[in-house]
Amino acid sequence: MLDPRRRPELLTPAEMAEVDRLTIAAGTPGITLMERAGLAVAGEAARMAPSRGRIAILCGPGGNGGDGFVAARLLESWGYRVELALLGDRARMRGDPALAAERWRGPVHAGEGFAFDAADLVIDALYGAGLSRDIDDSALRCVEAINAVARSGRPVLSVDTPSGVDGATGQVRGAAVQASAVVTFFRLKPGHLLLPGRALCGRLVLADIGLSERALETIAPRAFVNAPAIWRAAAPRLDAFAHKYTRGAALIVSGPAHRTGAARLAARAALRVGAGLATIASPPDAVAANSAHSTAVMVAPFAGLAGFARLLADPRRNAALIGPGAGVGEATRGLVAVALTEPSAEPRAIVLDADALTSFAGDAGGLAALIAREGRATIVTPHQGEFVRLFRGRAEVLDQSSKLGRARAAAAALGAVVVLKGADTIVAAPDGRAAIGFDLPPTLATAGSGDVLAGLACGLLAQRMPVFEAAAAAVWLHGAAARALGPGLIAEDLPEALPGVLSELSSSKHSVL
Repeated sequence: MLDPRRRPELLTPAEMAEVDRLTIAAGTPGITLMERAGLAVAGEAARMAPSRGRIAILCGPGGNGGDGFVAARLLESWGYRVELALLGDRARMRGDPALAAERWRGPVHAGEGFAFDAADLVIDALYGAGLSRDIDDSALRCVEAINAVARSGRPVLSVDTPSGVDGATGQVRGAAVQASAVVTFFRLKPGHLLLPGRALCGRLVLADIGLSERALETIAPRAFVNAPAIWRAAAPRLDAFAHKYTRGAALIVSGPAHRTGAARLAARAALRVGAGLATIASPPDAVAANSAHSTAVMVAPFAGLAGFARLLADPRRNAALIGPGAGVGEATRGLVAVALTEPSAEPRAIVLDADALTSFAGDAGGLAALIAREGRATIVTPHQGEFVRLFRGRAEVLDQSSKLGRARAAAAALGAVVVLKGADTIVAAPDGRAAIGFDLPPTLATAGSGDVLAGLACGLLAQRMPVFEAAAAAVWLHGAAARALGPGLIAEDLPEALPGVLSELSSSKHSVL
């Protein structure tokens, strides 16, 4: 089996069909690919079912059903008691699925009304990732029958995707199977990672069936699993000449005295991820609170936009973060405008989070104009609520059919990298590249967690990591820190887990990541 983190390309159903076509055109018969796919399904079924147990397989009339027929034949030859049902007319099957069905010598039951009561395992080979319509009528009743098995506690193994899950978007097409595990082939699809599809897949098994790796060069995928494989080559590295100024200086704007914690969390994260310096830009009334809680993180007072501009004028401050605890309103809009448009001797990267984004609610165009003024590398990190507020009235963004589509449209509209947060966090660049979180733990759903993420992004930008790669690395490190900590974590814990995460990730003593 393959590790999707080492094969991070995500393929839409259309792209996957093209891989099939190119592989077959290069000389591998389609039935050979189907036999290999069925073998992978049968192998996983044998791991999930008791020895010589009862396995019920529900097939559709297409390629998924063909895989199911192959799996049925193999499992029966291995001693399992197999019952197979087909939704549709066997006489109307064509091509490789029809050939696979011919090789099955056992009975074929009608799919609708088929009883799964005695099965130790159900294999869902009804529909695959390319389903283009809502499930209804007899197919809906079949899905409901399979889900009754899942509710009873017995395992369900789906082929390619749970039937009813759109492989491109992760959306449910009318109804969908709740799988215990999914066997898919060659590369994952976006729908395996995007909610609600991710929650319906259970355990993901990626099988190698001999599809052409060279086909990826032709297809040139633009979506990826967010894993070190996609950003590690761009990560900052240390050498003997490194010192704190060569490692970059992050400037994090604090809110007033009663809202200082978010900036301190972000600054600590920026420092922990490798920035040489992290400074909190503090309003006068918050200086005492910030100073009392900061040691390695420095505090620099400022008053008003002119004072903030003077802090930014230091050419060593090459990355700035505005938003955590900053407050919503014209004052924060002004800080964002200064950061994005004030001339600087050296390139300056910007991260905008939380209140900085809400201060532009309904005015995404105004924010985009500021970003375009100097063309600064910019990351925005909204959660769903902030995203909807920012793009209020922008149907071309909000009405996209998937979270991936919305993130890409937002990135193109802003001219910035968008980190659309959630259990399936998406990092999207204006050029169409996107990375989807694979294993982000739900323990990250805690106050201040997003502030840490924004600080990680700022710290990586300070080290001159390219903007898309910095955002993707920040999301991955955020999740890795949470996985290392386990249950009970609070936001303050996340920066302190980074040394262990970075150490494990390092390929040599000179590599930061």
